Amino acid sequence: MSEQNKQQSTLLAWFDKRYPLISTWNKHVGEYYAPKNFNFWYFFGALALLVFVNQIVSGIWLTMSYKPSAAEAFNSIEYIMRDVQWGWLIRYMHSTGASAFFLVVYLHMMRGLLYGSYKEPRELVWLLGMMLFLVLMAEAFMGYLLPWGQMSYWGAQVIISLFGAIPVIGPDLALWVRGDFVISDVTLNRFFALHVIALPLVLVILIFMHIVALHQVGSNNPDGVEIKKYKNNKGLPIDGIAFHPYYSVKDTMGAVFFMTLFALVIFYAPEGGGYFIEAPNFEPANPLKTPDHIAPVWYFTPFYAILRAIPDKFLGVVAMGGAIAVLFAMPWLDRCKVKSIRYRGISFKILLTILVVSFVVLGWLGTQPATPELTKLAQIFTALYFMFFLVLPFTSKNEHTKPVPERVT
Repeated sequence: MSEQNKQQSTLLAWFDKRYPLISTWNKHVGEYYAPKNFNFWYFFGALALLVFVNQIVSGIWLTMSYKPSAAEAFNSIEYIMRDVQWGWLIRYMHSTGASAFFLVVYLHMMRGLLYGSYKEPRELVWLLGMMLFLVLMAEAFMGYLLPWGQMSYWGAQVIISLFGAIPVIGPDLALWVRGDFVISDVTLNRFFALHVIALPLVLVILIFMHIVALHQVGSNNPDGVEIKKYKNNKGLPIDGIAFHPYYSVKDTMGAVFFMTLFALVIFYAPEGGGYFIEAPNFEPANPLKTPDHIAPVWYFTPFYAILRAIPDKFLGVVAMGGAIAVLFAMPWLDRCKVKSIRYRGISFKILLTILVVSFVVLGWLGTQPATPELTKLAQIFTALYFMFFLVLPFTSKNEHTKPVPERVT
């Protein structure tokens, strides 16, 4: 061993004695054994972490030039886009990154539903993931107001007014959220502080807890088989492989492919045809001019469609909140002992298909004007969405499943 390597080894040993660097690396990366049959669906957890880093880094650069003031916010965005060196790229990395974040998170959640990743012993992993999703929605909503464009202003106006529909405490709660009697400079500053400091900190803590909880019980796999059941003479899972270098290399290739697609969108379609950044948001906020059609960004539209489908405002708010809250109960609503959809009965496959189709259609309906015909359609698909959760406890209890293999296939 060379003198330089000896010095590096000594320094690392000194550091590790005082801080568990090597043991932490080994526990969560180097010697963490994951099932050897991961497929395409298992890319999205790592991609979600990648996009989160993109949002943090690009967000830090944006705050260097952004002015959290009702009088200057919109012009500061224009300044970033036109005068700051590479500012347009950083802004689009952040705005397109928000849509990319929700896309990979939705696909990550879909993987959990497909392979029963919410079942014992991973109930806490699922609950922490759902808390992450909830905070992410709050983070995105806070950031949506910051450009201070027409859709930002009026979209926030509509969402905050929903708090006023809550009996007794509603008006005071809406006033507390706004910080003023109308959406104003106070609201913008409040949302800026939450978006830049408070909620990202909560996200970091939840991501850490989510990963630690996952590594405590081990990763699920497409067969839904627990790999810790069969171990070799070294105590390592026979059907597992070390995360590093095998899956770290695989995830790196997935990240390169994802970043290529991400770059293509940023350079050629950063507004996403009006779904990532709406046309009215290129106009400064005007409290005296209401846009022809107010709709949130695409990742909120399924829940917005559920809200509009209910004639009563308060019941609409309850339904919208319930559509998210019911996901927290999945570990207890699904009573089937089989985890993976590969070995589950036809009833679950049909129900899950209905859920996915309903969610996608509701997402499209949330972007459209609320005509009587589309409202009726939204009511139908809202009923189908909730039907999945209402029917699942009964169908899953007596579900006809296929034999599950003892080891991964």
